[in-house]
Amino acid sequence: MDTGLTLTFVISFCSLFILRKLAKRIELVDIPSGRKQHQGVIPLVGGIAIFFTVALTLLRTPEITEEPTLYLICASILVFTGAIDDKFDISVKARLIIQVLMSVIMIKTGGLFLSQLGNLIGLGNINMILPLSYIVTILAVLGAINAFNMVDGIDGLLGGLATVTFASLGYLFWLDGQHNLSQFCMVIVTATLPYIMLNLGFPLGQRFKIFMGDAGSVFIGFTVIWLLINGSQGEHSAFRPVTALWLIALPLMDMVTIMFRRVRKGQSPFKPDREHLHHICQRLGLSPRMTLLAICTLATIFAYIGILGEQLQINETVMFGAFLMLFAIYFLTISYSWRITTYLRKINVNLPQLR
Repeated sequence: MDTGLTLTFVISFCSLFILRKLAKRIELVDIPSGRKQHQGVIPLVGGIAIFFTVALTLLRTPEITEEPTLYLICASILVFTGAIDDKFDISVKARLIIQVLMSVIMIKTGGLFLSQLGNLIGLGNINMILPLSYIVTILAVLGAINAFNMVDGIDGLLGGLATVTFASLGYLFWLDGQHNLSQFCMVIVTATLPYIMLNLGFPLGQRFKIFMGDAGSVFIGFTVIWLLINGSQGEHSAFRPVTALWLIALPLMDMVTIMFRRVRKGQSPFKPDREHLHHICQRLGLSPRMTLLAICTLATIFAYIGILGEQLQINETVMFGAFLMLFAIYFLTISYSWRITTYLRKINVNLPQLR
């Protein structure tokens, strides 16, 4: 780790300790409930500390990302909104409106939008006209933000999945010679590590436990889509759009599957529940740490497939078809998880009952 990244790690670690004390004073904490099964009140400042650290780095070295001022403005508003939501639980509609506004600002002010999707279906490059490209970009921003928000269900999971995605992006930027953006990705990974440590109770135990909060999941989701657009669009793109799908495959598939199941039941697609992949893994008898390891390993495998496809320049249509096949398998597995659990329970009587 070079000097800059070491400083990033130290700033992030110290920020967590300062902010956790402030969070307890203003009651920016997570309280156990029927759906939130943890002990004691936990400060919701992990994401704020990561954002603060990344912002300080950008103020010192703004050249490591495109449009740093615009990025910081949009990210600041989203993080602030997330913190307000953590404190007062604002409506889904209000959150979505703000996310859409930030998307529009990103598109109109920074010129960052999805203009082409690559040769996904074998009929040539898919170029979108402006109204359509703007709509698709807004949907992509909303999708990335809410995908990472929805996976934040067990200790270490959001931080682990974010680390996999940003490390993969950093590697692809590095391979393409875009070392500034690669450095930006590594700054985010380094700033996230102290949060993961405290979130998992290492090395100081559960007393200093920290949660990410909606402020953090929103920040991570927005930053992911910001980098995916930077990396996959334009003349100097670092990777093809289909590769972006593989880098966020697991959060994306989990979100779409869960939202579809909720709508099919006549519920709001944003209604919280306990039907995510990490919940199912625990119902199968895996401990929280084994669940974390299993899901992060899966995400790493998916990201590696995307990177390998990019390096070998495997046909985009083949990569997209493989992704759709993977999604179909995932969707069916989650949809029939109760049958799978029942079958496994017959084999192993020690499995907990599916609730």
